[in-house]
Amino acid sequence: MRQSTIPGASGRVRPLVLHGDPGLRTPGAEVTDFGPALERLIEDMFATMYAARGVGLAAHQVGEALRVFVHDCPDDEDLRHLGYVVNPRLVLTDGVVIRGPEGCLSLPGLEAGTERFDHAVVEGVDMRGEPVRVDGTGFFARCLQHESDHLDGCLYPDRVTGLRARRLRRAIARAPWTP
Repeated sequence: MRQSTIPGASGRVRPLVLHGDPGLRTPGAEVTDFGPALERLIEDMFATMYAARGVGLAAHQVGEALRVFVHDCPDDEDLRHLGYVVNPRLVLTDGVVIRGPEGCLSLPGLEAGTERFDHAVVEGVDMRGEPVRVDGTGFFARCLQHESDHLDGCLYPDRVTGLRARRLRRAIARAPWTP
């Protein structure tokens, strides 16, 4: 990302890992190699996220069981939040719990009302190992929680309950990408 002003411009679009792949359920390993391979992964993740028209993407979704996610997501005031976090930890969720529509690039075409806090804080490091802290509200807080969940092997359908969960399970079973 050093030479490019647009994240992902030098990356390649990778195939997305879809629901049902056991790799999505594997907790991510801590990143220990902060070299060119990590930089390439982050560039590829941005390129893949943009190609899929997403607002966030976890490394698991491109077949890498590492603790990395990228985001280009607005908050509720339409302020753009662009970046990535390596070895993120969700350190705070608070505020009002809001049920809102949530989707996932690994479950294309589906969404369900999912409860999330309207404030979240993630701490981690950048690609050089320097500390970063990302504070999000509204829709961006939802994104931070969603991507953090991915790195722990959790998908948003795991957080959906009741009738919404039953409807979502049926939709997943009928989806053309379901194995």
